[in-house]
Amino acid sequence: MRKPVRPVLVVIAHGSRDPRHAATVHALVRRVRSLRPGLRVETGFLDFTIPSVPGVLESLAAEGVRDVVALPLLLTRAFHAKADIPAVLRDAPPRLRIRQAEVLGPSPLLLAALERRLYEAGLTPADKSSTGVVLASAGSSDPEAIAVIAEIAREWRHTGWCAVRPAFASASLPRTEDAVRELRDLGCARVAVAPYVLAPGFLPDRIARGAAEADVLAEVLGPAPEVARVLLERYDAARTPALAAVGA
Repeated sequence: MRKPVRPVLVVIAHGSRDPRHAATVHALVRRVRSLRPGLRVETGFLDFTIPSVPGVLESLAAEGVRDVVALPLLLTRAFHAKADIPAVLRDAPPRLRIRQAEVLGPSPLLLAALERRLYEAGLTPADKSSTGVVLASAGSSDPEAIAVIAEIAREWRHTGWCAVRPAFASASLPRTEDAVRELRDLGCARVAVAPYVLAPGFLPDRIARGAAEADVLAEVLGPAPEVARVLLERYDAARTPALAAVGA
């Protein structure tokens, strides 16, 4: 019996005028490929950067590809996941069978990636009980997305940190610098800022400026191995019904 062809994974990134954004997305995709040899992974961008998502989908259809898992490279289910990406996928070539995977967050693996970045920035596990952490997100006008970030901060606090406070670079409050000051006022011996963002760009730079009074500023999540594993988890969850459709 012929083994069914695995759906192509199309990673859908936001895009940015900042070249660091695309470079980081491509580094993450390379790590995903290294973890799953033989899986075809393509990358498309919603804006500013090529290749565009429609261009990638049209190219796949022209090659004769039938099954695609479209994975939003997003940490929360905000406007892009709920509106922009479904609209782009609805306009895809009709021969493609496309399943939209869930966004990356929340996930315990992402918390592990955040801690990895903090330790790479100089903290150690022994520092947790005396360190307050600002979970600094890009921000959103979507109340569901904001609530998710607040819940992640509450959960992360229970892993041993002195305190964890959410902050947002846009659309919502508090800002990173305000959360840093709040943690100082709480009496935390040191304050660290953990950007809950995937790639560099305008808003991550704003987070970094807001961290000026913090003791530690971690790097963005980027191509952390835990992030790559989340991508594959989301792909596997979405492809199961796709496999059933092709006779697996």
